[in-house]
Amino acid sequence: MRDRLIKACRRQRTDTRPIWLMRQAGRYLPEYRKIRERYDVMTICRTPELAAMVSSLPVELFEVDAAVIFADIMLPLESLGVRFRLEDGVGPVVADRISSLDQVRSLSSFEPSRLSFVFDAIKETRRLLNDSVPVIGFSGGPFTLASYLIEGGPSRDFARTKGVMFGRGRVWTELMERLSEMASAYLQGQARAGAKVLQLFDSWVGSLNEAEYREYVLPYSRAVIRKASETGVPLIHFGVDTAAILECMAEAGGDVIGVDWRVNIDEAWRRVGHDRGIQGNLDPAVLLSETATIRRHAEDVLRRTAGFPGHIFNLGHGVLPNTPPENVKELVEYVHVKGAT
Repeated sequence: MRDRLIKACRRQRTDTRPIWLMRQAGRYLPEYRKIRERYDVMTICRTPELAAMVSSLPVELFEVDAAVIFADIMLPLESLGVRFRLEDGVGPVVADRISSLDQVRSLSSFEPSRLSFVFDAIKETRRLLNDSVPVIGFSGGPFTLASYLIEGGPSRDFARTKGVMFGRGRVWTELMERLSEMASAYLQGQARAGAKVLQLFDSWVGSLNEAEYREYVLPYSRAVIRKASETGVPLIHFGVDTAAILECMAEAGGDVIGVDWRVNIDEAWRRVGHDRGIQGNLDPAVLLSETATIRRHAEDVLRRTAGFPGHIFNLGHGVLPNTPPENVKELVEYVHVKGAT
């Protein structure tokens, strides 16, 4: 196995910088679009052979240092009895928004066996790739999952979520406890299935300030990370627009803290401490530009993270749908060459 990603998670020296990209298996790939002509996203997620095929594509095409399993962060919520649909260009849309304690208490108990197709996809991806690179498993963070359940879908201001968080304490507490237990068990199941790295995606937690995060989120994220870490598999803790709460996220835990492009990565690493790794943080929009610009921005990230072990090169969020695949290939090759110097 090309294990430079695992080594970086453990802050060990590597032959070059490991690189993988969030949403590296997605709409920008012609091969993926051909599969989507025949199958919708949920069918791909629920069919291990298809999910493994999609997950493997970026490794085969670009030689990235990991395959991230093709899944949606909403999948484990089905096991709780949550009904939702995935709308192209919108994202998850929940049928019944949660606002009351009765609704929280009516959620089913999480049963990992209901996500067996995800675990089987991890095993199949490893088989397809002959264990040449690690497979990354992931879960949505408690706050992000709670926000989808309360808002009913994506949100700009998270007003409903904050209304429950501030004004209906028992609803918030019990919901976050349920989601934390679910995320912990889900991540543990992925590790048992063979995922060699885990990532906790708390995508929308950047909508909170430090005091809000510390009171309403940190205890639950810490509980998830602590339980997931019992597997011995390294964990990356990632959020979007989190410059204001980086220290709190580090306090919640994670072997690696993932950061977006809104903060200089060297400053972020200083703030979370060099006793853990850092992941990021090229602006995804850079991949829409020409080769010289891609190289210049990649070189800046590499320069800012030089001198310490534990940097994983990634975008600050996911690959944009209109990204030219040849630009992804250029970036990966450039990081592998320049990251070795």
